[in-house]
Order: sequence, then C-alpha cells, then structure tokens
Amino acid sequence: MSSDAADELEDGEDAPSAGNGGLRKIIHVDMDAFFASVEQRDNPELQGKPVAVGGSGGRGVVAAASYEARKFGVKSAMPSVTAKRLCPDLIFVRHRFDAYKEASRTIRKIFEHHTPHVEPLSLDEAYLDVTEDRLGIGSATRIAELIRQEIKAKTRLTASAGISYNKFLAKIASDQNKPDGMCVIRPGQGADFVATLPIRRFHGVGPKAEEKMKRLGIATGGDLAAQDIDFLRANFGSSADYLFRAARGIDLRPVSAHRERKSVGGERTFSDDISSGAALRETLENIIDIVWERIENAKARGRTVTLKMKYTDFQSMTRSKSVPHWVADKQEFAAIGRALLEEALPLPLPIRLMGLTLSNLDRGKAKEAPKSDTAQLSLL
Repeated sequence: MSSDAADELEDGEDAPSAGNGGLRKIIHVDMDAFFASVEQRDNPELQGKPVAVGGSGGRGVVAAASYEARKFGVKSAMPSVTAKRLCPDLIFVRHRFDAYKEASRTIRKIFEHHTPHVEPLSLDEAYLDVTEDRLGIGSATRIAELIRQEIKAKTRLTASAGISYNKFLAKIASDQNKPDGMCVIRPGQGADFVATLPIRRFHGVGPKAEEKMKRLGIATGGDLAAQDIDFLRANFGSSADYLFRAARGIDLRPVSAHRERKSVGGERTFSDDISSGAALRETLENIIDIVWERIENAKARGRTVTLKMKYTDFQSMTRSKSVPHWVADKQEFAAIGRALLEEALPLPLPIRLMGLTLSNLDRGKAKEAPKSDTAQLSLL
C-alpha cells in the first residue's frame, strides 16, 4: 500500500478492459488545499503561513484552509471568528475563482494527455480510468507519478493521488498520504484495507453519522462489514447499500467521462456538519459560482432550480422552483437558489451535504460534457 514498484497495478494484474471481466485501473487525483495553495503560490508573503480563504468578518466563514492553518484545527465551513480564536495569526484572503479555474484548466489538460476517461468532481479533484492509457505506459502508479510531476512543473502546486481498482478505494487512497503523497491499494487488498479504517474515513460519513455508528458498535470498516444489509437499511435508510458495499471494498461504478445530462449541478459534502445560516449562505455562494460555470460550459438552458440538503441522519430534503422561461443568467439562477435556502431556514437538523442543480433542460441546447450530472464539489 505504497507507491513502490512492487505495488504497481501492472497489466499482468489487471485485464485491459473491465468490460471484459478484468479489473479497472483507477486514479483519484486530489489537489492539496487547492484554494489556499493557489493564494500562497501567487503571494510569496503567504507561503509557510496559516491562510484561510473566506471572509474575516463576524459572519464570515472559512471556505478553505492551508495546511499550516489546519494544524490549529481550522477547517472549511468553520465560522471565521472560531478559526481566528483557534489560530490568532490566521491570515484571511478573499476567494479568486478566476485563478482557481485557470489552474484547474491546466490540470485538466494534463489528465487528458494520459487518458480520455476523466470524470471531474470539482475544480481540484477527478477520477481517471487508465486501464488503457494514451501513452501506453501500462502502470497506473507510474502514470500517477508523472501526472503529479507535471502538475507541479506547470502550476507550482502539489497533488495527492490514490491508485486502485475501483473509485471508492482510489478516493480513500488519495487521502492516505496527504499532502503531496500517493497510496496504492492493489487487487485483493481492498477489503482488508477498508477493515482497518475508522468509520469517519468513509466518504459521506460525517460527525453525527459517526456518533450514531459508534452507538451501534460500529467504529471501523471491519465493524461495518460485520453488519447485514437488513440492519443497515433499518438504521441508515437509502445509504445502506452504499455502506454495505463500501465496507467490503466493492464499487462497480465506471469513470463517467460522458453521459446524457438530465441536469447540471454540484454537491458539496462537509467535513463537519453545519447549521448556521451564515455558513449555509456562504457555502451556497461557492456552489453557485462553480455550478454556473458548468452550466455555461455545457451550454445548458433549463427552467427548474433544485436545492438539495442531506441531514446528519442521512435523510434528504429537496426544494425546487420552476419558471415559465429559461433561467436567464447567473443572477437569476443565484436568486432562485438563495430564495430556496431561505425558505428552508431554520433547519431542523445540521446538514452534511448541500447541492444545487439546473434541470428541465432544453435538449437542443445542452451539449454533452465530460462531467457527471451532479458532481461532488470538494472545494479543498
């Protein structure tokens, strides 16, 4: 479970096509503290210092934190006053989405140099299927090494990578040796690797879900794997099937570079559940910025805006509004999204996920684009 040559996913281990019964070669690339790292790169005075992207005022919220700030406990979605109390020397900077988008476009070109099978999750995160890579390198580990080297050379930013035979394991692996690291989970190692993980390491399991699981005697992936599907469905509803498979290292989802769009949107899962109106509003503004760029890139027109929130108990709430005309521009899209959020406040429980989508699309105008219908927005 390292990046040593002995741990590479070689052609002898993986069949060339998962569709022919072989295992896929999946890389998950995740930029390190992306927003904050761009700010430190572009302003040498910030290098090596604790930096938070976000507003510093009384109602401000941290959108992203540098690793120097994280050492003090500063996290995304944290009120700025709390962050400042934890780290008195914290430096706040306002977000610059144009700079983040420019870096993201450069990174995307690097991915596509190696494979056409790229599924972006956000500006700073993507899955790559390199079962058959464009340069004929053959080793997923070597490809991940080259990608990380190219990103650093062209953007002066660092990336971490996870390499495995499915998306779930690759995503977990990319977080294993952060920052600026790699981890490989080879075929046959998935279930054992997952069994040792704290349950909080499972994507989508927030603090409240972790507390509930611990009350049920579930602290690790191994504990989760010991539960049958009926028990999980009784306690975790629609998330049960995902948890059952994940605990066994199973994920059959392909990397989806192209699909017919029914909607264009994005979701953000929080590292800590949030409930304050200020944090929710600022998070929604970040989502609006990124989702509208996707809408423009897809040349999509739609009539329905939907706000989705998932509570700490895994139950989801959605609110939608349809208009008789095509949503005209970003201002109208944002106004509808904000109104939907205000209608939902105050929340009955903290939330662990927020998403916003445009649907009821004009099929003649929306073009197919290499992004999932509703991509996960990992903004850090």
